[in-house]
Amino acid sequence: MDYYLLITAPAREWTMANLQRSTAPSKAMLLPDGAPANGIVHLGLGNFHRAHLAIYTAKAVAAAGGEWGIAAFSFRNKTISDEMKSQDLLYSVVDIAPDIQTITIPGIHTTVYAGPDEAPMVIAEIAKDSTKIVTLTVTEAGYKISQKTNGLDLDLAEVKSDLAGTTTLTAIGLIARALILRAQSHRLPITILSCDNLSSNGDRTKQLITEFAHALASDQSQILLEYLTSSVTFPNSMVDRIVPGTEARHIEMAEARLGVHDSTPVPAEPFTMWIVEDHFAAGRPAWEKAGAIFSDEVELFEILKLRLLNGSHSLIAYLGGLAQTPTIPESRFQPYIEAAVRKLLSDELLPTLTVPTGLDVNNYIAQLFSRWSNTVLGDRTSRVGSDGSTKLPQRFAGPAQFHIANGHMPHISALTVAAYLACIAPLNGFDPGPVAAEMKDPSKEKLVAIASASASATEFVATVFESNLIFSPEISALPGFKDQVVAYLQSIIDNGVEATTLKAIAG
Repeated sequence: MDYYLLITAPAREWTMANLQRSTAPSKAMLLPDGAPANGIVHLGLGNFHRAHLAIYTAKAVAAAGGEWGIAAFSFRNKTISDEMKSQDLLYSVVDIAPDIQTITIPGIHTTVYAGPDEAPMVIAEIAKDSTKIVTLTVTEAGYKISQKTNGLDLDLAEVKSDLAGTTTLTAIGLIARALILRAQSHRLPITILSCDNLSSNGDRTKQLITEFAHALASDQSQILLEYLTSSVTFPNSMVDRIVPGTEARHIEMAEARLGVHDSTPVPAEPFTMWIVEDHFAAGRPAWEKAGAIFSDEVELFEILKLRLLNGSHSLIAYLGGLAQTPTIPESRFQPYIEAAVRKLLSDELLPTLTVPTGLDVNNYIAQLFSRWSNTVLGDRTSRVGSDGSTKLPQRFAGPAQFHIANGHMPHISALTVAAYLACIAPLNGFDPGPVAAEMKDPSKEKLVAIASASASATEFVATVFESNLIFSPEISALPGFKDQVVAYLQSIIDNGVEATTLKAIAG
């Protein structure tokens, strides 16, 4: 049976007027006097934010109140901003699974911004004394981390521009400028909360903003560094929910269930998890009432998720891309891909983990295979395979170092890197197919140039590793790992993805 969990205000015309025209059964939860005042500024107005933080916050406000409305900013995607504005900042989240039909309308956003021209308004929002929390979902690439230094990439043009104060192009630069403004005015405390798939994401965000502060002119540098020390906290968090991009079929699905056209619905799996350190300088919503778990073991949950879910997800995507299977379920159901995933999990990832207290890891893995099998959601292989240059170091560097230090070659990890390179930057004469061609990557242009200039897989892989474009010098120096990546890349070209995968499984 369809039902609608409506968390919004009676005055929101788009929702109420059209919900009344729906013939499906309806269950509504209404806030009493309109959307709450803004207390959170969020950077990264994409589907994941709208299906994760926005839902948790809306449910928390519905259960416990508080002025925790969200002002959100998209660095690039003006379309979502415009579509939300045309719908009174409302949209639907469609939970999709074979046995579930649920729509949630958060109604928690107070305003939305988009593009570099509106960055100054976002800085002003963060600087307001009513803003208590800044949250981020800007993907791993949005943090501008250098694999050479493992810190902020001060050589990037965008970072240089932010430091000069001419424009604001990065999340780190925007937050830093806003914190300086707060420090120069009221100096009230604030929390910066990363909701991205980075190891120790709060600690990393603090590190990057601190490095930005040190690189500023001396007067601004001192102001920001003192404020960071006295008044700003950076909790670590782990987020988990599969949220694909919106397609035409999702718009049709939302309209059929809701009885009203939503131009920007968000498809999502029913599963959702959020683990957070309770370290907030100026208060927070009652997120625990929406299912968030506050824990001192965030790092353990985070590493477990980055490796077991995200690492396996990458393997499925790159093998599936080469197999030309358009969706993750189609990829995961290939017997040789499933066998590779199970070997990766049992032999290469699980031995590197400390399981958080109370978590049944076997049940967690069983849930993963169930989630990857959601044929109704139909998550795109190309989406999961995008941005690998910023994802793979987080997911495979640690396990590769662990196993080689213990005298074992992590064959499936090496296969994942080889399959990634074959998808993103195929060597001359090799065609990975249309699914791989749809994958996007911030390093694609540079990788393609290296591939074009390479006479062999050996030369290509050596140049990629030695450039530290993706992996750090420590990973590039691992004995034998680079050679194993070369062997699997050449085998993919010569023998195909299935034969190569079976070879890797055999070790």
